[in-house]
Amino acid sequence: MSTETPRKVIAENRRARFDYFLEDYIEAGIQLLGTEIKALRDGRANIAESYAAVEGREIVLINSDIPPYKQANRFNHEPRRHRKLLLHRKQIDKLIGAVQRDGRTIIPVRLYLNERGKAKLEIALAKGKKLHDKREASAERDWQRDKARLLRDKG
Repeated sequence: MSTETPRKVIAENRRARFDYFLEDYIEAGIQLLGTEIKALRDGRANIAESYAAVEGREIVLINSDIPPYKQANRFNHEPRRHRKLLLHRKQIDKLIGAVQRDGRTIIPVRLYLNERGKAKLEIALAKGKKLHDKREASAERDWQRDKARLLRDKG
């Protein structure tokens, strides 16, 4: 994950860690409209069901939900439109190669505003987990919780 702490986390995809093995984390900018950034500054967004896909030689964020800004009336944005991710060409080529060659998926992990007030998206290259992997992760989490409870009750 990134070393510096983001200023304000707007949305987090907590389910991603359960459904996927997350490998390479990359910080990406997002191309937004004026009303979208205002809605994000209000803290309203959902990236739980979203993913990033390759369109031509670009990476776009699909199925992310940024609800309409209340004060914008008729100049509002489309809530679930495709949004271009702003990355360096080398990063884009690396992601495209991993998706096409290795069958990886690009999953958004966190949407936040950085220190300068810019909207940033933390994405990760992901490999899908099988059902037995999910069961194993669930059993490990339950064991850690029980172990902590036993240690707390003991001493």
